This record gives sequence, C-alpha cells and structure tokens, in this order.
Amino acid sequence: MAEQEVRLGGMALANGVLVHGPNAWGCAVRLPDGRLEVLAEYKRYRAASVTNPLFRVPARLAEVIALVPQVRRRMPEARLPFERPRVLTAMVASAVAVQVARGSARLSPAAQELVGAVASLVPAVLALRSDDLAAYHGAEHIAIGSHEHGEAREKEHERCGSHLLGPLLATLTIGNVLAARAPVHLRTPARALASLGAVAASTEIFSWMVRHPENRVAKALARPGHEIQHRLATAEPTPEQLEVAEAALAACLELEHGSQD
Repeated sequence: MAEQEVRLGGMALANGVLVHGPNAWGCAVRLPDGRLEVLAEYKRYRAASVTNPLFRVPARLAEVIALVPQVRRRMPEARLPFERPRVLTAMVASAVAVQVARGSARLSPAAQELVGAVASLVPAVLALRSDDLAAYHGAEHIAIGSHEHGEAREKEHERCGSHLLGPLLATLTIGNVLAARAPVHLRTPARALASLGAVAASTEIFSWMVRHPENRVAKALARPGHEIQHRLATAEPTPEQLEVAEAALAACLELEHGSQD
C-alpha cells in the first residue's frame, strides 16, 4: 500500500520528546549518563476514527489521558513537564487566584471570568519555562515541522497547542459568564460544562485556523500563542537535543508506516 501522510503531534519532556500519530507513539529521552533511550508502541486507545464533531474533542482528550500514563509506565525515565514542584505550586496558586477574581466586587462579571481564565493558564505556561524543556519543545517543532514540510523549519510550529490560547481565553470567558447566571446550586456543574464546551469549541476553532492561516481572524487568534512560543515556550535546541527529537519521530513513524501496510 502507498505510504500516506501521517498527522503528528508531540510533547516536550524535561529530558526528551514524545511524538505521536494516529496509531502509535515514539518517545526518546537523554539519560543522565548521556545515553539515548528510545521506545515506541501502538496506542491503546485511538481517537482518529472519531469524526463526529460532538464526540471528536472528547475522544481526543480521552486519547491523551490514556496516552500519558502508558508512556510513563513503559518509560519511567521520561520526566513529564507537570511533575516539577514549582508547577504543582503554581496550579494551587492559580486555583486560589481564580476564586479571588470571581469573588471580587470591583470587577465586572466578564472581567472576573477573563482574569480567572488567564490565571488558569499560568501553570501551563510556567511548565514550559525551563531551559531544557523549552529547548526540547523547540527540537520537537523542528523535527516534526521539517518532516512535514520536507525542508528545515524553525522552532515555532503552526499547530502548537499554544495557538489554542486566543480561542480558549475567549470561549472560557464567554462560557463562564453565561454559567455565572445559572442558579447558585447549579453554578458549579454549569462552570464545568462551560469549561468542557470551551475546550471543544477552541479545538474546532483551532482546526479552522490551521486550514485558513492567511485569514485575518485566524492570524489575530494565533498571535498570542505565537508570541508565547517565540518568547517563552521554545528555545533553540542543541544538536544533542535535536537528535533526541529526531529519534522519537523516527520511532513513531516506523510503527505508523507499518500500520499502513
């Protein structure tokens, strides 16, 4: 069977890179003694076959939720971004900040929810602010982007999850403003539903942005995420870090191409 283009995603680790496709994942880490360890397996749960817009986003979320423990269990040397103490501390502080913002009488309901939405995203940004993690994030983008475009690419990638920031802030704010109007006893489940809806809507908006990169609205929505990538979340990798990303990519593609035979 002819080789088909494989849609790839990735995750930067504190000591390596995870690359995943529709059917498989490949992970490569640099051990403390300098050795390169690589592992690839097929995913236990796959969301690629789910095309219904109502179920597509929940299926993708379930796939990620299932993937991370699988990688962690099979490759315990991998150091995930959110395992660091300062990120866990930021998550607690962020939760407190959200509650303070929502209880402030000085802010309008829309301003309360916007501040809360920004505060809720701080841990994710902080997780990417370390020299090694930012460099591995850049290496992930370079390896995947160069493979997809058939030429050397920069450390920013047009499908990076940071581009969800603009749509997510807007949809979270709108959703939580509406949820705040629900009766008090229904407000908590309403906020949970609003958050789920915001993630689903943001993902669909992001997909539209990828398909229409020259659209003015798409460019405006992508701008915050691009700035985060360029200024905070990525750094130029060393040749050794790029070697790790390319090893993860090659391991993933070997299984993906095998699944197409």
